Amino acid sequence: MTTHATVAPTATPDPAGPLSVEEAILASFVPETRHDPYPAYEVLREAGPFVPGPFSLQIVSRYAEADAILQDSAWSHANEPAFLHPDSDGSDLPASFLWMEPPDHTRLRRLVTKAFTARGLESLRPRVEEVAREIVDDAIRAGETDVVEHVAYPLPLTMIAELIGVPPEDHASVRAMSAGIARGLDPDTLLTPKELQARVDGAAHFRDYFEKLVAERRARPKDDLVTALAQVEAEGDRLSTGEMIATLTVLLVAGHETTVNLLANGVLSLARNPDQFALLRANPELALPAVDELMRYDGPSHATTRMAVKDMEIAGHSFKEGDGVLILLASANRDPRAFDTPERLDLTRYAQSASVPRHLGFGVGLHYCIGAPLVRLEMECMLRELARRAPVMTLLADPPPYRPNIVVRGIAELPVRFEV
Repeated sequence: MTTHATVAPTATPDPAGPLSVEEAILASFVPETRHDPYPAYEVLREAGPFVPGPFSLQIVSRYAEADAILQDSAWSHANEPAFLHPDSDGSDLPASFLWMEPPDHTRLRRLVTKAFTARGLESLRPRVEEVAREIVDDAIRAGETDVVEHVAYPLPLTMIAELIGVPPEDHASVRAMSAGIARGLDPDTLLTPKELQARVDGAAHFRDYFEKLVAERRARPKDDLVTALAQVEAEGDRLSTGEMIATLTVLLVAGHETTVNLLANGVLSLARNPDQFALLRANPELALPAVDELMRYDGPSHATTRMAVKDMEIAGHSFKEGDGVLILLASANRDPRAFDTPERLDLTRYAQSASVPRHLGFGVGLHYCIGAPLVRLEMECMLRELARRAPVMTLLADPPPYRPNIVVRGIAELPVRFEV
């Protein structure tokens, strides 16, 4: 096996001068550089297609290799818990299709896919527009507001909760449960004992919560996903109660945590690039392709893992069965080998040419984000509303404080002044 670097959670790279490869590895994982990990990613890309990294994994920072691995069934996603959470017994990590391979992945994903198709979700557009309008109304009335708390959270949390069947009075509690699990997706070695316990508590609370909610829907069905999954189980499909609870947990957590961060990142990026915000205001039809550019430019999903299920060679590097890679999705999305001027925000990028490479923000292949159509709908509606109603957005803190999270990176708070 290759000798790998280790990451010390308290270590910080030397800010003076260009980063060495070792410093770039540190800068890719420590909380102190969450506000801007991109210079570190650039160093790693220049170091080669594979760089020995932490957690006994090879770091993949370039687009071509990342895209190829994500599409290849010879690379499994099922071992991420073993790589990043070796001390977990699994009870604190929802065992959903997120970390499964066929046939279990196919079976579980099929049961929920129809709830997240673009055509099916289009019926939600009036409701998404209504919620987005109310949120922007409140932001304009306030004048100055924390975008994370009052703009980014309410829309995706409301929509995924309504889709699943979580009543409004429970939104605050499921948000609190989700925070511990989202932070707990990061490698265990980078978590404090308190954060590890928050993951355990969050998973336990979700199990209790969804057990009760499933029981209620069996007794009193409604038009929601909990009812649909409960009925599928009742009809004899191979969906256990445990699988149903784990699936609902992942859908709820992933269904709002990533979109919250994408929305906040998007507001930050547009406020930093007023020419692009002006372009959006003048061309509202750019709202939908702008979602992909914002996801490419500064998306929330920064890292994922894969394990080789057979011996193979990629870009001159030999992998043995069981070897793993850590794919830096956000680095691949800024690879100049794939994208022209990748460091520049260009809302027309995906509107002007079909030849632009797809970004990796939603993943690729078997584990492509099942909630991507919902994310696109929510982002499109919010971008349209902001462009139409809040033509001036002034940052009151730049850079804003960031959460320490790596796997799902996001801003802790983003104070902004909105002016009509």
